[in-house]
Amino acid sequence: MTAYEELEARFRRITNLRHAVSLLQWDLATMMPEGGREARAEELATLRVLAHEMLTDARLAELLDAAEAGAIALGPWQRANLGEMRRAWLHASALEGRLVEAVSKANAAAEAAWREARPRSDFAMIRPHLEKLLALTREVAEAKAARLGTTPYDALLDEWEPGGSSAEIDRLFKPLAAFLRPFLEAVLERQAKAPPAHAPAGPFPVEWQHALCEKLMAAVGFEFRHGRLDVSLHPFCGGTPDDVRITTRYNEADFTESLMGVLHETGHALYERGLPAEWRYQPVGEPRGMSVHESQSLLLEMQACRSREFVAYLAPLARTAFGASGPAWDADNLFRLYTTVERSLIRVEADEVSYPAHVILRYELERAMLAGELAVADLPAAWGDGMERLLGIRPPDDRRGCLQDIHWYDGAWGYFPTYTLGALTAAQLFAAAKRADPSVPSAIGKGDFRPLLAWLREHVHAKASLLPTGELIREASGRPLDPTLFEQHLKERYLG
Repeated sequence: MTAYEELEARFRRITNLRHAVSLLQWDLATMMPEGGREARAEELATLRVLAHEMLTDARLAELLDAAEAGAIALGPWQRANLGEMRRAWLHASALEGRLVEAVSKANAAAEAAWREARPRSDFAMIRPHLEKLLALTREVAEAKAARLGTTPYDALLDEWEPGGSSAEIDRLFKPLAAFLRPFLEAVLERQAKAPPAHAPAGPFPVEWQHALCEKLMAAVGFEFRHGRLDVSLHPFCGGTPDDVRITTRYNEADFTESLMGVLHETGHALYERGLPAEWRYQPVGEPRGMSVHESQSLLLEMQACRSREFVAYLAPLARTAFGASGPAWDADNLFRLYTTVERSLIRVEADEVSYPAHVILRYELERAMLAGELAVADLPAAWGDGMERLLGIRPPDDRRGCLQDIHWYDGAWGYFPTYTLGALTAAQLFAAAKRADPSVPSAIGKGDFRPLLAWLREHVHAKASLLPTGELIREASGRPLDPTLFEQHLKERYLG
């Protein structure tokens, strides 16, 4: 084999290990008995250390040098693959194996504690775990920053958003934050003057909700031969491109929580399934960072499935699913219900107007904690202050405050900005899809997502990690990422 061919073989094995980790994590979150947690933590740590050892093998570094010296003979996707291999090696080689193992075990312990602390609203229970995890995260960030030649926070961000920087996030978030609070007040004032939307009366049995969710998943293009829907405390999409696992949580008093959560996760799943099969198991075949991943989930959930066209399609399906009738089930009422704006305490239940404020707050807090400017002990109070400043509301307890998300307790630092970067990207890509094919909205109104999915497959999914994020967005939409397009979308939907 040539050096490049040997690299492909090695990365195929590394990817298979990571796929195994993903499925073990899915099992942990959905079906594993409580008594298996300690053993599962050991299993996950072992697999992660094995993948790390394969990435940091001295032979791999030699192969990278040799392949790069002969890169002129490679095709475009292979050269891009080689660049992604180098990036993966840089991240891995910055860390010692003992640190990878320590972080994995600390993540497992913190996540298990979080699952107990959240329903109890007991931050004191999780605090020592978070302090330990933060100390390890700082160690990781400093080691990667030295290797990548960047700041500690940007080194963590690069793992989720390749090539991203806090300077670019600040450039996008600062005007967005200034726009959001007055816009929120304007929308709330307009809503107060309009007739209220009426929520359909429950209860909504879980099995009926599950059946409706699966029906809509199939309508938007989910392949049940390659995936499944289950329940977990925190909804997510995991697994592998050929075995995509979606989870949700059900509320028998409000079927919209599970429905919109499932549509969100289905957007992630469609992206995973749409990645090029011929690039499978190679870094270039991976999703192009989490902001693009989030753009696919938010494009489906927020842009497409909260549109008037989609709600007109949904209304009769929902009436049938729950054996219901009456004005609360009319499409116009459901649309007003789906586009109701509130000062929401919970990020995953937030509307698209208030949602970015949730993300901006988490971005500010995690940067401050990582920099040592905010002690873990002071997190609940800082969270409350930030919510009051950005949304005009203060959580009454930690369950609805700093304990609501799993991310920090699962070791995902530098991840939160990708949610709002994804929202900005989703608005820009959906507008581009409609320009390219004006039939997209009317097709959605008939439950036909094929035109939209075809455009996404060609312009986003099929590219995988071939292009840098900024270039991917420019090629797909015709312009760089522009937050004013997201703002325009909000104005049209909520004040138009």
